[in-house]
Amino acid sequence: MAFILQGGNVIDFATGNTKRLDIVVEKDRIAEIIPENEPAGDRRPPDVVDISGMLLVPGLIDMHTHLREPGQEYKETIESGSAAAAAGGFTAVACMPNTIPCNDTPELVEYILEKAKNAKTRVFPVGAISKSLAGKELVDFTALKNAGAIAFSDDGRAVMDSSLMSSALKEIKKLGSVAICHSEDILLSSGGVINDGSIAVKLGLKGIPSAAESIMVYRDIALADYTGCHVHIAHVSTSESVLIIKRAKEQGIRVTAETAPHYWSLDEEAVLTYGANAKMNPPLRTKADVQAVRNGLADGTIDIIATDHAPHSIEEKNRKLQEAPFGITGLETALPLALSLVRDNVLSLGKMISKMTTLPSGIFGLDSGAIKTGALADLTVIDLNYEFIIRPEEFISKSRNSPFAGSKLKGKAIMTFVGGNRVW
Repeated sequence: MAFILQGGNVIDFATGNTKRLDIVVEKDRIAEIIPENEPAGDRRPPDVVDISGMLLVPGLIDMHTHLREPGQEYKETIESGSAAAAAGGFTAVACMPNTIPCNDTPELVEYILEKAKNAKTRVFPVGAISKSLAGKELVDFTALKNAGAIAFSDDGRAVMDSSLMSSALKEIKKLGSVAICHSEDILLSSGGVINDGSIAVKLGLKGIPSAAESIMVYRDIALADYTGCHVHIAHVSTSESVLIIKRAKEQGIRVTAETAPHYWSLDEEAVLTYGANAKMNPPLRTKADVQAVRNGLADGTIDIIATDHAPHSIEEKNRKLQEAPFGITGLETALPLALSLVRDNVLSLGKMISKMTTLPSGIFGLDSGAIKTGALADLTVIDLNYEFIIRPEEFISKSRNSPFAGSKLKGKAIMTFVGGNRVW
């Protein structure tokens, strides 16, 4: 199998400029990169995919996805979630371990990888840090990594015992892996529904204070400094967290961070309009926090754009706000929402794309995230001018829980290739 992607605009990440290139794909690799206006030769494959005027980027990588399988297949499956990812321009996703049962054994890792053989995208399992995510007993990190776990996390519930977390980070460091930290003081946030602020008071709901996040961000970074382990802070939502992470980086501590589109696009007032479809953990914060997240993306404090795709059924999200589960769908809306950062002059196009490609690839040590000869042909073609209205009923995902329903966005993945195969 060989074909040529002809006429695409490719970003030079060193300069931020784009240039027109033809990309020759053979089997699962990029075989050759041909500059614009170079005469045609016998080496050009006969099969041509014309992407003139489109942006061609390395396949998008989502470091933070919930695929719900095993145990909650009515919300999402590896098959449906990966199809939604492909439709969103993603060629790889890292799936969190809070399944039922949770991914805390080699057998569960192998189960996910076996299921992923039929997936549209690459699926990288994230193993648990503690057994059953209970924060009491550590998993066998070596066994999980040998089975195929790409990183470790108790996402959805922080490891509250600092001594246990310290021991975990020492083991993860030995393996050369990464700890993805759900930074939340669950004693402080217990019973909370939305952000602890004026909207919570107005609705008579218990709030989740920003300190519940920032306290644990500080703790996890302190343990990263103590152990030397690479700690990655998930779903950053508060100004205090951004400041703590920035200072840690200035001190040379091994920390990276991510945020998700809803934290730079919406604030706590969104729950007044969208109800439970705007309920997530951590919750939507204040306008000042939204600006701090945008600033953190701009100055590089926040390295990665992830989705935190958290699918739920319509019935679950139709419950009262205090009873509905946390989380929103994100795989099919992340790219256009990220492109809004470019139009708002928060990020250049090159920096925005790097936060969804080269940077996550580097953190995980993946064989992707670049357009170069010999690289995996994991590629995304984007129409920057494609305008559309978000209609959740048209999602590929089983989930419909989005606070962006009805929003008019611009920019969309129109083709997605994984290992040279067109999956969207």
